[in-house]
Amino acid sequence: MTSTTSSSATLKILTVGSALGQISDLFAKVKSINAKHGKFDLVLCLGDFFGPVKEGEGELNADGLAMLEGQLEAPLPCYVMAGEHPIPQPVVDKFAKTGGELCTNVFLLGKSATFTTAEGLRIACLGGTYDPNIYHGSELPQGFTSPYFNSQTVSKLLSNAMTSSAPKGSSLASIMAAASSSSSVDILLSHVWPSAITEFSSAPLPSPALSNIGAPPVDEIISKLKPRYIFSSGGGQPPHFWEREPFVWDEEGGRVSRFVGLGAFGGEPPAEGKKQRWFYAFSIAPGLPTAPPARPPNATQNPFTDAPARRAKRPHDVEDGAADYRWGTTAQSGAGGNKKRSRTGPGPGGEQGKPPEGYRCKRCDSTEHFINDCPERQKPPEGYVCKICNVAGHLVRDCPTRHAVGDTGGRKPPPGYNCRACASEDHYLDDCPRVRAGPGGGGGGGRGDHGHGGRRRGPPREIGPDECWFCLSNPALEKHLIVGIGSECYLTLPKGQLLPTKDVEGGVPGGGHVLIVPIAHFPTYGSIPGELRGPVVEETEKFKTALRALYGKHGASGVFFEVGRLSAKGGHAHVQAVPVPRALADGVERAFREAGEIGGIGFDEEEAGAPVPGAEAGSYFRVELPDGRRLVHWMREGVPFSVQFGRQVLASHMKMDERADWKECAQSNEEDTADAQAFKAAFGPFDPTA
Repeated sequence: MTSTTSSSATLKILTVGSALGQISDLFAKVKSINAKHGKFDLVLCLGDFFGPVKEGEGELNADGLAMLEGQLEAPLPCYVMAGEHPIPQPVVDKFAKTGGELCTNVFLLGKSATFTTAEGLRIACLGGTYDPNIYHGSELPQGFTSPYFNSQTVSKLLSNAMTSSAPKGSSLASIMAAASSSSSVDILLSHVWPSAITEFSSAPLPSPALSNIGAPPVDEIISKLKPRYIFSSGGGQPPHFWEREPFVWDEEGGRVSRFVGLGAFGGEPPAEGKKQRWFYAFSIAPGLPTAPPARPPNATQNPFTDAPARRAKRPHDVEDGAADYRWGTTAQSGAGGNKKRSRTGPGPGGEQGKPPEGYRCKRCDSTEHFINDCPERQKPPEGYVCKICNVAGHLVRDCPTRHAVGDTGGRKPPPGYNCRACASEDHYLDDCPRVRAGPGGGGGGGRGDHGHGGRRRGPPREIGPDECWFCLSNPALEKHLIVGIGSECYLTLPKGQLLPTKDVEGGVPGGGHVLIVPIAHFPTYGSIPGELRGPVVEETEKFKTALRALYGKHGASGVFFEVGRLSAKGGHAHVQAVPVPRALADGVERAFREAGEIGGIGFDEEEAGAPVPGAEAGSYFRVELPDGRRLVHWMREGVPFSVQFGRQVLASHMKMDERADWKECAQSNEEDTADAQAFKAAFGPFDPTA
């Protein structure tokens, strides 16, 4: 069932982790992300925007002072909050004067803020960090000069969020809308994690300590406001990125909630490993759903309604015999109300941790330990090799890489794996931010759904090398079309090439339309890892030079184009080369620009010799003109782009519109083989691999 909302505007939001005072760097990065992947409507800046006060810098660093004085420009509306550290006094003074606007496009949210955007998006913010002594021991709300929140802060937030406003109109629909919107929010921002958020989740935690860092008051807020998105920035030191599976509020018509913990933008780079992911992009439609949303296929039990009750942590109030179920020491009720004995507790009449009288380990026959604690259980059989890491000496369950976490919070792939959407070695396709963003460009959908009501059937099935049209390892590859093989790339005629070869006088023998294909399986040239990209690009350029010489001998100029699409299925990078008669060469640029204007496709001119941008630059279409200049179109998320665009433009330019579709130009294997042999004979003297 597809869910829609009562509001037609879908907002695109960028959420970022703690800037820690690196404000100008953050603004520059946001501007870059917005240019490549926008346009975003607003930015939510979590955690410590200003960071701790450093010695010698006074209360505010140079970036902060420049921002307050209007000398630092935010590229988008940015909402900042209080995190682990007090807000600097100059910022507090500015907040008091303006009510929150620190400069153009930058707004400071109060510790118990709730607000509604012009589009109707309801956002709540709990600023500050949690200390149980302060939370329960103070009667006054904690201001910006304190890094903590207390019970009064939470009460004020809930009161602000749940206060009913007079409906606009007297209809039943308007009354219901006003009442409903006052009891729930779309987004909750909190520096600290909720205490129950890891319950029922199978998503690997980047650190075991994260299972016990949350603040129970945040659970209370979530239970009452039922936010659709929950963002936190204080997950560890330094903060970790972790995205939880969605969960559902069944009593609220299947309302779906998602939690994302972000790493910090600012701060020192880690001594080991990669920096934690610090941003999250998503799309959300404000308003109430007009139909129940589809239940995400990976939704878990709701940790705030189904988990065992957690008491708010109070200082020094743990009675004798009280237990913490997270450590396995609580008495649990079994069927019929019988109490289950803790494995780590004493048995009847026994000592702490010892089995009850009469118990024998089934593995070694000992009476001193349970079977799960048996030393023999830890030893693999002779000749056993772990199936995860292919190393002997431990069982699969004890493999040190079993729970390794990738850069997006999911499982880390084995060595040699590459995500086919972005070529990363550090996450699976299902955990790729590009796949999660979906066709709309947001990252909020998570696995298995769209995030704002649209239906999703999960990520497209990945194309592996054994079934890729261009991989040499595919047994179905059209090998009779291959006309040259180097160490990094090979050259092949395409199926149904653009140029005719029958009853044609002159021209390049065999047609001349060829593909330069990297042997390694990567979706685009930009997605090839840096250490491998250089040799591939170098050999590609050698093939181009050779083809220009061949085309020139036959009165033509070369046009080279590439569709660099970072698709979830994972295509295979290649460059198409087409000879264009010299008489038409000067008009190629005009042909592409005019076709682009008609189709809403803009071009940037790429500097000669510019390095190939990495995968983070996004999907693109690049065409190299006969004079060597290059035009690039950066594809926008959610905007269709035809993979046949380059062929269609050249077909029209050369008055061959009937050959714009390769399927209309397909030949028999015998005819293709004859063309390949003719081309190989002509290309032989120029072949750089010969």
